[in-house]
Amino acid sequence: MHNQIIQNQSMLDGTDRLRLLSYNIQAGADTRRYHEYVTRGWKQMLPHKQQLGNLNRIAHLLKDFDVVGLQEVDSGSLRSGFIDQTAYLAEHAGFPYWYRQVNRKLGKLAQHSNGVLSRVEPSIISEYRLPGLPGRGAVLMEFETSEKPLGICMMHLALGRRARLRQLSYVSDLVSHYSHLVLMGDFNCGCSSQEFRYLIERTNLQGSPCDMMTFPSWRPSRKLDHILASPTLKVAKSEVLNYAHSDHLPVSLEIELPKDVVLPMAA
Repeated sequence: MHNQIIQNQSMLDGTDRLRLLSYNIQAGADTRRYHEYVTRGWKQMLPHKQQLGNLNRIAHLLKDFDVVGLQEVDSGSLRSGFIDQTAYLAEHAGFPYWYRQVNRKLGKLAQHSNGVLSRVEPSIISEYRLPGLPGRGAVLMEFETSEKPLGICMMHLALGRRARLRQLSYVSDLVSHYSHLVLMGDFNCGCSSQEFRYLIERTNLQGSPCDMMTFPSWRPSRKLDHILASPTLKVAKSEVLNYAHSDHLPVSLEIELPKDVVLPMAA
């Protein structure tokens, strides 16, 4: 399914390096202890006074990046104060291109979504429903370069292992034709899991070290969030950022394109 990305005003310049970020923002709710999933679970259903402040702090962080994948955003319902959080973050962080994927619609109560923000204009953007129970999706962006295209696929995988294995098999087939590829998102599994090892065996992707934990944000002990790049893309820097405005920490990766491969860049 192909869709047109929403575009704000932009100018173009050339670049051979990209700063990437993946962040599960928990719809702007900051959870700081496990018991808060119960005692403050209402924040997942109703707007709260800290929510807009959290979004503004997240927008400030995003300004340092070129392509951002967001999971657990709300696209405008009661729980977000009817704010489309992807659009809000794009505007306040100065991204000229953005796109939302609504995966679970609960009317006015909740609009569970993925979001992508980019300073580079995608030539194609497509969204896909992942195998398994409804509510999980992936967004695939393709960027023209001076050589072969670059594919960046952002996803939020299921909680169950069997479903994740099916979903990663599906995504592996979906992106198999890209020489230059990035996969990013909340995989809900770590490096030692069967499904993650399966993905690496099929794609030969590389990423941040497996000891860079992202969950829970207040005492990270699991690496659930990943950014992976193909061997054609040099990983210049990888980092988990201590930015606890969700129950996940954001993960970043800086990549260099091969020599003489250039992207058009929005200033």
